Amino acid sequence: MVPSIKSKKQLQTRVRKIRGQMNALETALAEGRECAVILQQIAAVRGAVNGLMTEVMDGHIRERLTAEGLSSEGRIDEAEKISCLLRSYLK
Repeated sequence: MVPSIKSKKQLQTRVRKIRGQMNALETALAEGRECAVILQQIAAVRGAVNGLMTEVMDGHIRERLTAEGLSSEGRIDEAEKISCLLRSYLK
């Protein structure tokens, strides 16, 4: 997937936010913060990463299945590839 300039900027913004959350997690660990605070930060990071992955997968699926000139067989082949991709990431 080659994201559009707009979506590329949006993805980069998400990555920067995740980096900020990771830095906050690292600080919480270094400061010996309570377990509940650390777990909350880990959950926030996990949610942000899952959101990023969902956004990238969505773009990939839309791009592959709506490609111009793709035959019915081609769409079936692309759907199978996407299915394999999803299975590997959702383990």
